[in-house]
Amino acid sequence: MTDVDAPSGLTTLVTGGAGFVGSHVADALVADNEVRVLDDLSTGRPGNVPDGATLVEGDVRDPNDLGAAMEGVDLVFHEAGLVSVPDSVERPAESHDRNATATVRLLEAARRADARAVLASSVAIYGEPESVPVAEDHPKEPASPYALDKLALDHYARLYNDLYGLETVALRYFNVYGPGQASGPYSGVIRAFLDQARSGGPLTVEGDGEQTRDFVHVSDVVDANLAAARTDDVGTAVNVGTGESVTIRELAGTVRDVTGADVDVVHTDPRPGDLRRSRADLSRAREVLGYEPTVSLRDGLAALVESERTGTADASAGR
Repeated sequence: MTDVDAPSGLTTLVTGGAGFVGSHVADALVADNEVRVLDDLSTGRPGNVPDGATLVEGDVRDPNDLGAAMEGVDLVFHEAGLVSVPDSVERPAESHDRNATATVRLLEAARRADARAVLASSVAIYGEPESVPVAEDHPKEPASPYALDKLALDHYARLYNDLYGLETVALRYFNVYGPGQASGPYSGVIRAFLDQARSGGPLTVEGDGEQTRDFVHVSDVVDANLAAARTDDVGTAVNVGTGESVTIRELAGTVRDVTGADVDVVHTDPRPGDLRRSRADLSRAREVLGYEPTVSLRDGLAALVESERTGTADASAGR
């Protein structure tokens, strides 16, 4: 997206703002707004919070923490939650608490403050799609507690708009990548491939590698959030991706190219329940947000590799 007008002159809150996507959203707001970050630092890091933003260390589920962070807020971006699908399978009650219950409490606080709420949903709500690209009205077949929790978030966002007139927008993120994405067993295939390339490989592809994904750079996700803060089309849910897809096998080749790593690609057993196809239909995003992704996968990966090589955290991907 180009020339996105960020909100200005507002008191804003970013839950999970010490984490990956949340810290980038906070960074885009801090120059022209009073920005607060509410984060329990269970996975986020204080160093991710941009200079000029106020870190409130606390839990979005705690009424006292949330109430203090929401005081006088005009606009809230809800990025906090448990994001690991395997963890949600292991601990479904915790996943529900940190994702669905936390969302209701956030929406209640936003209703009291009369603050617009932009909420992070997920492509996971669709399950295995019947066809691609996937539009917002595609049947929802969540296949994990995490996915079901995000579907609940989606429904609550619409319901709070319908019942209470609260301005809400749910953004259904596809596969987000970019600077600041933490390494770890559930950090995503791009982060895993880059770490493997750096350590001398091999790059491990689960299954035949013909699974497709829509990888969207975090800077485009930020632009979608900024547009959602200004749109007149509230009470809706919107896909945020690129509208393009790549196979995991092709991704491995691109990672080898941009890193210059002379590493092998090896195939392991397929992951149970792994989706075969994923690609976003962006028709609604273009209509209600004016959204147009600008970062190609190759450019985004090249910029990410360069930022890690030089120790910078620029998310612009050369834009």
